Amino acid sequence: MAQPVLPEPAFPDLDSMLSRKFGKEVANYFSGSPLNRVSFLRSDHAFLSAALRHPSTSLLLLNNLNPLAKDPSNLEYVSYKDVTLLIGDDPYSKTEAQMISEYDSTITIPQLLFLGLDERNKQGLTYNIYTGSPYFALDVTPKGTITAQARSLIQAMQSRGLTFLEGRIQASLPAQDAAIYAQGRALLDWNARNPFCGQCGQPTLSINGGTKRTCPPSDMSSLKGAIGGNVGSAPTERPDCATRKGISNLCFPRTDPTVIMAVVSSDGKRVLIGRQKRWPAYWYSTLAGFVEPAESAEEAVRREVWEESGVKLGRVVIHSTQPWPYPANLMIGAIAQCIPGGEEIVLKHDPELEDARWAELDEVREALRVGTSALGESAQEGYKEGNLRLPGKTAIANQLLAAVVAGFVGQSPKI
Repeated sequence: MAQPVLPEPAFPDLDSMLSRKFGKEVANYFSGSPLNRVSFLRSDHAFLSAALRHPSTSLLLLNNLNPLAKDPSNLEYVSYKDVTLLIGDDPYSKTEAQMISEYDSTITIPQLLFLGLDERNKQGLTYNIYTGSPYFALDVTPKGTITAQARSLIQAMQSRGLTFLEGRIQASLPAQDAAIYAQGRALLDWNARNPFCGQCGQPTLSINGGTKRTCPPSDMSSLKGAIGGNVGSAPTERPDCATRKGISNLCFPRTDPTVIMAVVSSDGKRVLIGRQKRWPAYWYSTLAGFVEPAESAEEAVRREVWEESGVKLGRVVIHSTQPWPYPANLMIGAIAQCIPGGEEIVLKHDPELEDARWAELDEVREALRVGTSALGESAQEGYKEGNLRLPGKTAIANQLLAAVVAGFVGQSPKI
């Protein structure tokens, strides 16, 4: 399958002191969304109500986090009228305060996310000083009290010849659609993983356009804290919860920082690559690992490389970043260089890698030309079996290696 074109960075042709010094900004796959998130409007239910029902509005449906699509390269967006069977006429008819006061844990509320406005459409919704086509994401996974409605909606979409794309990673979408999908998937996944309060264990309610969860002080269910309890005539006060006090009184979506690095030898002529046992033959990539608490990204790069390969690093430079919605990572791409004498590979510390080795720049350059693809897919025409394989352009590892062979570590490095 052909690899999609990567997104353009913001203002790619703008001349500035920073661009002259550091070069053109790098944008990675799953970034480059065309939407203005207008996050300050997420609690404004008058805005959300108008946005949801506007004729220019697009909704992305996800079933078990699989997006609705025409084919693997084309998402399918639906309209408000297509989903009223599941969400009702206006899920934003009440304020957040009313929703919290009337919370009933026995009722499954369809998870709806406001993603943002596409301001390129000047004929879209106008609200105060903002104009654009609204975008939402909706979880249509059959569950709880909305199982029948969700199944009916799924069947209606399938009757149109549409499908929900299965597979762990969707890396064949056009760049802007990929960014919209990534935002929707990450937030729906987070909501699904956090149905209960981390402090008191009570069921939580999604608010703020789907980007926060709160622990309501009462529940219309007569059985305290239990989903599926009997409905009472008056709300039952729930046990006291620390999340309802002080400043940090809400649960926010998490983003897990992860470092991924192209490591260059001290003489600048080789690159460190590694492979896991489960990968296809000849397939290698850059090293990567999670940032730990109270650790800088640069420290994480040095620690992870030493733990996985035994190689010791000196200078670390941040190159670019990539949102990775599986489930909620921010890949912090770095380029680092070994200290003199620190290039010996030792795999006895952390058993994560099956192999690690140094590759000459020419070998990496050739692999980037004809040996890249998504994991498990075929390489490009011209690839010779047995030669090095590398991740495709949708992976930040590809961008990091391409920067190295293009001279990033030279006299005048440019990102």
